[in-house]
Amino acid sequence: MADKARANDPRSEASKSRDLISRGDYTPTPVGKALFVVLRSLDPFIQYSILAHGTGTALLHRVGLRTLPQGLPAYTGIELVDQLGLSPYRLILLGMTIGSSLKQNLWVTAISSEPMSVGNAITISLFNTVVNGINQYAFLLAATSASKESDFPQPSLIVGSVLYSIGLLTELISEAQRKRFKSDPKNKGKPYTGGLWALARHINYGAYTVWRAGYALAAGGWIWGSIVGAFFFSDFATRGVPILNEYCEKRYGEDWQRFKKQTKYRLIPGIY
Repeated sequence: MADKARANDPRSEASKSRDLISRGDYTPTPVGKALFVVLRSLDPFIQYSILAHGTGTALLHRVGLRTLPQGLPAYTGIELVDQLGLSPYRLILLGMTIGSSLKQNLWVTAISSEPMSVGNAITISLFNTVVNGINQYAFLLAATSASKESDFPQPSLIVGSVLYSIGLLTELISEAQRKRFKSDPKNKGKPYTGGLWALARHINYGAYTVWRAGYALAAGGWIWGSIVGAFFFSDFATRGVPILNEYCEKRYGEDWQRFKKQTKYRLIPGIY
């Protein structure tokens, strides 16, 4: 069934090969989705191990790199949180990991109708865990950590947290809006152009870029945040948007062309 759906995908084979999502394919994949949920749920434990116990930092020390001391643990009055023994800054970074994991698990179980193969579940989960881990190490390294800028809360933490919150919520809300539209049989074969999608044609991609940049900024400061933001922006602008635009043009025809005229921005309103 998956091969049939792939054959009905109007895009070129080059576009299909560069896309992790099988567009227009609604084959149930309970094993792949279950694996995705398990792997993404493990991520907070991995990131906690890095933040609380310095897992992996011995290798950094061997090459002469210094890491930050633990810092005083936060006291929130919430026993479960206080037992983690993390400083306020590290607690916020862990919260970002948990938030991204919850959002992505909600997406794969309740929002996305496309299949999730076992291979893609591993690839996507591993990628997100690695990126989150790099953020933690950027924070732990004395040479790159954003925590040294000033007294807590640091400007990079404040700005990064705002970008993270806006990006993650925008991504979630926009995808939920589209899901609701697509669930109505009357809208079959129509592109969703309302809600947050009226601001940018691929608002969910832009939102992902924003929260990824915010997470990196909060962990590794302005330079690291800019590098991560530029990486995802470039990937979506040169890969994600073109291959999805090709699919939408061939599937929705004139409706998509009208949407492109009405909504000129692709990823981030006012920017691109």
